[in-house]
Amino acid sequence: MATVSLLSDEAAGPEARAVFDEIRAARQTDYVNNFWRALAHDPALLRATWDRLKGVMAPGALDPLVKEMLYVAVSTANGCEYCVHSHTAAARAKGMSDEMYGELLAVIGMAMQTNGIVTGLQVPVDEVFQA
Repeated sequence: MATVSLLSDEAAGPEARAVFDEIRAARQTDYVNNFWRALAHDPALLRATWDRLKGVMAPGALDPLVKEMLYVAVSTANGCEYCVHSHTAAARAKGMSDEMYGELLAVIGMAMQTNGIVTGLQVPVDEVFQA
């Protein structure tokens, strides 16, 4: 259950509605998802988050699908159910196949296992790996 109400377009202020309109235009949909509707209680945070997300998730050196898959991996590690679902849907919309999803989950599981082992053992980082 959300700790704040999810603001409808009618209940949101003009600053939040402007961001909603940008989301609709950017995503070519009439749908504004619950995350943005919850953030609409704080229009400045809504604007800052939307602007930052647009920049980070825009095409660049990393392909947009890769970025979505990374988002799924980090969201899994952080235990964010909402983000796992929303970014899995976004990755699928950008072309992630069932086979790719299976491999992604395998990598996430392997990394979580080996991260846990190496953390528990407190293995020192090899000198050749030091940045």
